[in-house]
Amino acid sequence: MSAVPFTLRLAEPGDWPLYRAVRLRALQDAPDAFGSSYAAEAGRADAQWAERVAAARSSGFDRLVLAVQDGTVCGLVWCKRSAAEPARADLFQMWVDPAARGLGIGAALLDDVLAWAAQAGAERVCLGVTTTNSAALRLYVRHGFRAAGPTALLREGADLRVQPMALQLDVGCAG
Repeated sequence: MSAVPFTLRLAEPGDWPLYRAVRLRALQDAPDAFGSSYAAEAGRADAQWAERVAAARSSGFDRLVLAVQDGTVCGLVWCKRSAAEPARADLFQMWVDPAARGLGIGAALLDDVLAWAAQAGAERVCLGVTTTNSAALRLYVRHGFRAAGPTALLREGADLRVQPMALQLDVGCAG
């Protein structure tokens, strides 16, 4: 397989339309992978999308990363350090466009936010993954995540289950 170039970049406040577009595509492509739904997110006003991205960029607690291939955003991940529990970071909204899967973009997105979390002082990164999402489960296990408790319902009214997972970071080696 030949390498297909892609880049990762932090979302800037002016990127909210790109973020909105990729987030809505993710929710349409993989509705069973997220706690939120397309209907809930599509109804947000532009100002809410803009505020979400601006707040992430300025907070010091968030890292919203976009993957770009051939000028198109093809993936995203969001990692947020807990203000109440500074040693913890939560990973969510991880998604790669189906046309870009298998190229290492998911691993690169994950590597980016894990390095950021360790550098920011987090000792543990937590996430939830739908138990039927075998590709995501394999990716997280390859990166060292382990089950961290019993499964729970994805959202009210859903039959799907989410497996909480956690990764202990070696912050002594971050940098």
